[in-house]
Amino acid sequence: MTAGPSWQDHDLVVAQADGRPIGSMSDWRSWKDLLREVDVREVRLHDGRHTAATLLLSEGVHPRVIMEVLGHGQMRTTTDTYSHVMPALGRDAADRMGSAPWD
Repeated sequence: MTAGPSWQDHDLVVAQADGRPIGSMSDWRSWKDLLREVDVREVRLHDGRHTAATLLLSEGVHPRVIMEVLGHGQMRTTTDTYSHVMPALGRDAADRMGSAPWD
């Protein structure tokens, strides 16, 4: 609405102020600026994405939610890609069952 007649509807979740797609270099520059701002060593944007997914899994977020956040078409893509996190989650689940109050 703010863009008025200059709005271009591309049906995007994230877009420029006029509705056009955000260029990949813009994303890359914003990522690099953010890393500098918070004084974090330089890593690829993909590494940040991978870290976010791993942390979400380790915090018990359901893989289907992570699949949707990452934009994977199938949950198997998410679970296969992040399968290295799954054994630790299995141990955590077993520990929780072991400490559950059984009356």
